[in-house]
Amino acid sequence: MTFDQAEFAVRCEWGEQGVRQLAPISDAVIIVDVLSFSTCIDIATARGASVYPWLWKDARAQAFANQINAELAGQREVQTGYSLSPASLLGIPAGTRLVLPSPNGATLSLATGAAPTLAGCLRNCQSVAAAALQLGIRLAVIPAGERWADGSLRPALEDWLGAGALIQQLSLPAHQLAPEARLALAAFQSAQHDLHAMLRQCSSGKELLEPGFARDVELAAQWNVSDSAPHLQEQAFLNQNKTQ
Repeated sequence: MTFDQAEFAVRCEWGEQGVRQLAPISDAVIIVDVLSFSTCIDIATARGASVYPWLWKDARAQAFANQINAELAGQREVQTGYSLSPASLLGIPAGTRLVLPSPNGATLSLATGAAPTLAGCLRNCQSVAAAALQLGIRLAVIPAGERWADGSLRPALEDWLGAGALIQQLSLPAHQLAPEARLALAAFQSAQHDLHAMLRQCSSGKELLEPGFARDVELAAQWNVSDSAPHLQEQAFLNQNKTQ
């Protein structure tokens, strides 16, 4: 098909429509939502927690958390308890079960169907790339993007850079990369020595800096500091490197 990039091993496309095009023909899907879903997943699973992505931030989320005996992440703005703030998860104990509502990362993670699904970010790109290659060579890298006020997709620089970081770690020849994947790789290579500044200055970073979440941006900008490979299994992301 025209839009599935099937002639290439590594495919890269934005958002939910990217998942729908690429997941059915891929050995694994990597969801990249750097600010902040994938970074939260990395931090929590690296500490031995299991994270259940959830679509809605309403009573259904609490009902689901009660059903599976899990804690529910709250609003980042409250600045107490667990939330989509990566900093809020730095002390999460091993064994914690956390329901994490997210309109972007969770939506994409739960749209991949039967395709093995990983959560990647700048922090864990090497570990996630290695885990993905264990599943096969036909890989879909999905930068999540954000949403404009009208609900339409806003391509987000931080997710494009995160996708490129993962593609770099796959270490596959250029001819096996779709043009979209090659351009994501080039974007990361041009920015990799200035990631913190790039994330602080991009629109999504400024959106977090203004209400005082500079620590979240700092954590998201850290490159290859984590050995977590979060794999979606039975509704929850678990660190594959600790469950094998």
